[in-house]
Amino acid sequence: MNITVSKAQGRVPVTILRLEGQLDGQNFQQLIDRAKQLYGAGSRDFLLDLSDLAYISSAGLVALHTIALLARGEAPPDPEQGWAAMKSLDRSRGAGKQEHVKVVNPTAEVNSVLDMVGFSQIFDIFSDQEQALKAF
Repeated sequence: MNITVSKAQGRVPVTILRLEGQLDGQNFQQLIDRAKQLYGAGSRDFLLDLSDLAYISSAGLVALHTIALLARGEAPPDPEQGWAAMKSLDRSRGAGKQEHVKVVNPTAEVNSVLDMVGFSQIFDIFSDQEQALKAF
């Protein structure tokens, strides 16, 4: 998986993470580490561009959830806890939509997975980057 980082200006500065390839158990920690690094450098609002993401596994879902928790200032679950990390996703669904993390242009396959696990209840999902940026 390749991660490209860029910045854009909405009402607030937005860090865009463009993911390319597959997000799975082999590389999900790379995405978490990059988001932590960006958060540590001051990024607070993230747009996840999934237009070139062909596949997402359960580990990839944990990575997206971890970024959402990070942006909310919450401690993310330890991904090494496996099922416990996945169960923490249920608690986030009840917290409403993420203010600081949004998704744009997921492929049909990835969008199907996001919808199946209820991430459409957690993340605003856009098909247009300009509209996504305006939503911050």
